[in-house]
Amino acid sequence: MSKAAHNFGLPEGYYVPAEEDRHERTFMQWPVNRTVHPDKWFLKDLQQSIADVANAIADFEPVVMLMASQYQPAARKLLSQQVQIWDIPTDDLWCRDSGPLFAIDGKGGLAVSGIRFNGWGNKQVHGQDGRVAKTVADRLGVAVYDSGLVGEPGGVEWDGAGTLLAHESCWVNPNRNDSSKEDIETRLLAAYGADRMIWAPGVAGLDITDDHIDALARFVRPGTVIIQVPYPEDDDPFSVSARETLSILKSARDAAGRKLEIVEIPSPAQTRVQSDEFVSSYVNYYVCNGAVVCAEFGDPETDQEVAGILGELYPDREIVSLNVDPIGETGGGIHCATQQQPVSL
Repeated sequence: MSKAAHNFGLPEGYYVPAEEDRHERTFMQWPVNRTVHPDKWFLKDLQQSIADVANAIADFEPVVMLMASQYQPAARKLLSQQVQIWDIPTDDLWCRDSGPLFAIDGKGGLAVSGIRFNGWGNKQVHGQDGRVAKTVADRLGVAVYDSGLVGEPGGVEWDGAGTLLAHESCWVNPNRNDSSKEDIETRLLAAYGADRMIWAPGVAGLDITDDHIDALARFVRPGTVIIQVPYPEDDDPFSVSARETLSILKSARDAAGRKLEIVEIPSPAQTRVQSDEFVSSYVNYYVCNGAVVCAEFGDPETDQEVAGILGELYPDREIVSLNVDPIGETGGGIHCATQQQPVSL
């Protein structure tokens, strides 16, 4: 997808590489905003979970935690010495959505594909988070190329080889983009340097993200998708949507014209946290250099089964399972809390 053809998107030759490609570092954000997290004791638990994720990743690749300077002394006590801290103010932890979406050209070039974060359709305060991507890019001396889109990278799955997967509910939505599906698709493809879009309807208005795809289905590699399936008796809107997305994936083809290999994994039968708001997504894992960092939810049988499946799908990586329940209680997971900077050459 060429920038020459539009006044938006990445320059010719740039694309967003697959998450499993080698990383320069991982960016994360320190949650601090008391309007978002009024319970200070829960906020402490949440910060500990973010520290646990950062410390686990730091065993495999560099990690940079973003936060304003006044929070650094307390955070330093929780973070491994391997984790760097940059003085970039944040509100919340969702670096997948408000952090920089990096692109490369395969010749040493590095850029940021600019997707404007507006707090998931102005559902949450984001005065600091809305500036994170540009501030990081400026510190790195990296250009930002405007996509003309409002939204979040957590709402797109990509294979690094030309194919995108997304729910319409969080993109073709006037709380983010008041334009046609066709225009939004064109801009998304240009933002990722991709060629083929696979859409599923999703669910609007029932969670803060309007049904981000990365809590349901992920590309393992080009041609292979992992999806978490609900129990047959589950008939809530998200379970209905999940089955619809699965059906669409079964008939879809990727940018190379291939039918997709689909790996179905179960949902946990029981979780430590019993709440309708709790996100218990096994597929919201993060692939870093040498490891897959994933969640466990207190269901020994299913936790072990899914870790085994991930080990088979990523045979050259260590599987690191963490209890990140406080992140699930806030509506996300490990993938939502991370954003990778790829190696640019």
